[in-house]
Amino acid sequence: MIMTTSNEKIFFIWLYFVLGTALVFSLLCLSFYFDISLLAFPVSLLFAGLMMHYVIILKRNDNVRAIPVIRKMIQYLPYVLLTSFVLRRAGSHGTYYWYDVVTVILWCMVFIGSLVVSYYMNEKRVYSLKKEWTDAKKKNLPEKRRGGAWVVFEAVDWLDALLQAVFMVLLIQIFIVQLYVIPSESMVPQFLVKDRVIVFKTASGPKFPLSDVGIPCMRSYNRGDIVVFRNPHYSMDRKSEVKTVTSQLVYMLTFMAVNLNKDADGQPKADPLVKRIAGVSGEQLVMQDGTLYARTKESPDFKPVEKDASVAAWNLNSVDTTIKRGIKLFPLSQNQYDLMIECEKDRRNLNLDDSAAECRELARQFKEIVPARPGRMSSDGISMFEYDLFVNYDSFTQKLMSADGGAWWFEQFMTGWISSKPADGIYAGGDIYSDANFRLDVMIKLCLGRIIVRNVQLVHSNVTADKRRSDVQINQFMEQAEMLNMYVMILDQRNMPVFPANTSDGSAQYIPENNYFMMGDNRFNSLDMRHSYTQSLVPLTKLDAYSVTYQSNMAPRYVNKKYILGTTVFRFWPVNRIGVLNHK
Repeated sequence: MIMTTSNEKIFFIWLYFVLGTALVFSLLCLSFYFDISLLAFPVSLLFAGLMMHYVIILKRNDNVRAIPVIRKMIQYLPYVLLTSFVLRRAGSHGTYYWYDVVTVILWCMVFIGSLVVSYYMNEKRVYSLKKEWTDAKKKNLPEKRRGGAWVVFEAVDWLDALLQAVFMVLLIQIFIVQLYVIPSESMVPQFLVKDRVIVFKTASGPKFPLSDVGIPCMRSYNRGDIVVFRNPHYSMDRKSEVKTVTSQLVYMLTFMAVNLNKDADGQPKADPLVKRIAGVSGEQLVMQDGTLYARTKESPDFKPVEKDASVAAWNLNSVDTTIKRGIKLFPLSQNQYDLMIECEKDRRNLNLDDSAAECRELARQFKEIVPARPGRMSSDGISMFEYDLFVNYDSFTQKLMSADGGAWWFEQFMTGWISSKPADGIYAGGDIYSDANFRLDVMIKLCLGRIIVRNVQLVHSNVTADKRRSDVQINQFMEQAEMLNMYVMILDQRNMPVFPANTSDGSAQYIPENNYFMMGDNRFNSLDMRHSYTQSLVPLTKLDAYSVTYQSNMAPRYVNKKYILGTTVFRFWPVNRIGVLNHK
């Protein structure tokens, strides 16, 4: 059956529409900067121009040999233009938002038009558009290929199918779903290393590469959602974004086999991240002893977040045996976990009045034994790092005993915190986190003070260094020191200060609208939005001028939803754990 002339006209109208739009798109890819963006214009223009050439051949001469070429080129046209889109924006200079909007609209018009043209150009449909084409096809039946020609044709056909599949997968992964391989144990037991999940992206507002234009975000997020998002710890300037987008495209095209997204040291970047939303807009958070608390303007008292408690994994020794077999690193042994709980219990039960009395007594005992030396010893040259204080207690003792004003300094160290001691029922520093660190500082001073005073007594009695180190009392105190040191080492993983921090006048601040706070479920093995990627020595408490210090990377931050790429919906590997992911 020969189709009517109207179908031929409709076909050419759509074909010219696609070509005209592609040519306008090419003009918008024009760049005057001497960098990679120069390639965008010739790539798109040459492809569109070559396609126009074959369309003219078909239209004027009814040369049906042009039909397969046009059919194939119309299939590749959206991908070529998308490549030009990326090239134009990969240079040293960006483009305006309105410019990107116009270009994206043109690309969408080409994409839709190419689908319509492809419909008409179906092998069983296209030759029926015009009688001359039907007759020409009958006269020019394709020759049967043999030998080398057949091999080359089949190879090219397979390559064509592969390329189209790859480009289609690329579009799907940019705008619909993406495959993601879990790179670390930060989400144990929900995810193990090398688990593979499907991330749904459409509702999260995916954007065209290197632009802010795309599908609008159509959803909000709730506490407990597992999301994949850009890592805000890395720079997002133009140069970095070009490198990131290029590596992500390669990552997608190689089906997660090749990751070019490396940092300055050549290590794979932790970008994007997969974490769980722990805090939402309008909340202020604090975490102490592994419990996350939240409050809002409407509910000003901090209350435990039950939903977070149900997913936070603090003791991996207690997880299901089948999951445990896949875990590579257990941050704490069961014994260390028990010591942590014991340390927290001792800190909560610490009586500050009794501690103040003991600190004064230890300072008095030191003065009683050590001959008085005038002056005030400076803190210069003294490492207040809690680990150094315990490890070097003997040399520290010798310095305090021999230096001018050593007894004075020891007294300040032991009692300087007392003036900041809060009244009963009041948190030191005004919140549970500040109070806990204040108390931990006191516990460390008490332990160190006992060690030093005992050591002074032994030195005064002319006990040798070897015998001092084996002293029963000192060894008992050092056991407590080991527990305290272990707790300080995990302090930033176990706890988090009030976030966002209060203003200077004490007014509460809250996570802004459209922003979220994320953490990994495996809290002891997750560098997440609580932390920076660098450590520094900071005082354990600001309420004590002689506070001990510790290595901290605490720097909580929230993430704007525009950086959220999507939500995990399905795990497809390993086979024994395939299933839909339920967000708690």
